[in-house]
Amino acid sequence: MMEKLKVKEIIKKEVWEDFLSECQEKTFLQSWNWGEFNKKMGNKIWRLGLYENDEVISFALVIKIEAKRGTFLLIPHGPILPYLSPPSLKEKILESLLNKLKEIAKEERASFIRIAPIWQRTEENIKIFKNLGLRKAPIHVHPELTWILDITSLEQDLLMQMRKTTRYLIRKGMKDKNLRIYQSQGLKNLEIFNRLNQETVKRHRFTPFSLEYLKNEFLSFLPDNQIAIFIGKYKDEVLASAVIIFWQGIAFYHQGASSLKYPNIPASYFLQWEVIKEAKRRGCRFYNFWGIADIETKDKRQETKIKKHPWWGLTLFKTGFGGQRKQYVKTQDLPLSMTYWPTYFFEKLRKRKRGF
Repeated sequence: MMEKLKVKEIIKKEVWEDFLSECQEKTFLQSWNWGEFNKKMGNKIWRLGLYENDEVISFALVIKIEAKRGTFLLIPHGPILPYLSPPSLKEKILESLLNKLKEIAKEERASFIRIAPIWQRTEENIKIFKNLGLRKAPIHVHPELTWILDITSLEQDLLMQMRKTTRYLIRKGMKDKNLRIYQSQGLKNLEIFNRLNQETVKRHRFTPFSLEYLKNEFLSFLPDNQIAIFIGKYKDEVLASAVIIFWQGIAFYHQGASSLKYPNIPASYFLQWEVIKEAKRRGCRFYNFWGIADIETKDKRQETKIKKHPWWGLTLFKTGFGGQRKQYVKTQDLPLSMTYWPTYFFEKLRKRKRGF
């Protein structure tokens, strides 16, 4: 048994954000404002810091999720590490964190702990979770495979790195005087996004976030100017929209919606290009396209199956802008009672029905 680290709750925003500013692997799901959003949604949260010799070495935002299928503790895209840590230290951090979470889970009557790590998917990292008794979750909560574009290059160079078709459609959008992209921080435009999103939901058959969810998220990041809505209009008709989060030098394509009314108008491509340019203006170094499907294969027999994936088209769209994939350890569960298993089988069945 390793010596436990000290675990303290962090109550100051500047302490939290300053630590995260030193970390390379991170997403807004561990930001202070994501914690505030969860409180708005009625979720109980803990912001935990792990200390070794009075020096903080890891942070983890923990969220209590109460759903029909059960109550559990969730760490979204964490725990966060400031530097490349050796396996022994990673295991020490995770073990100390789990010990604390078991105490919280007992008080909150949670039946399991779920971690969506932002640790690179390597055999070494997978082994750490396995050593501590965790198992692969039946579903993922947040992206385990993402597409990230380094946007520090000149605009012309970024265009040249794109897929030929993507570059052509962006330039086509630039030339179309009837196609315009608007940026807004008004709640009325969030409602416009929501209406378009409902149309997208019918087309792709996924469960959308409620308008209340979207508003609470928007209002949590708005005071720090970390969120904006982008709307693509063609002759005053909305064809594309996106909700973008700008946090610590990274822009995140968190929510997107589109219409197929004018299939020859490249509104979605042109909108993404305008978002990338805005991210550069804000000093961002990376553009995170968020989740993609694993469509890389050299096996011809797998191609038909892969093309049926619900995210096939979306993945082709995102990867066309250039960039690279980042693959994280799959979501991990630590069962704490027998009541975990009904949740496990329910989620496994739901995943199969959705075609993932």
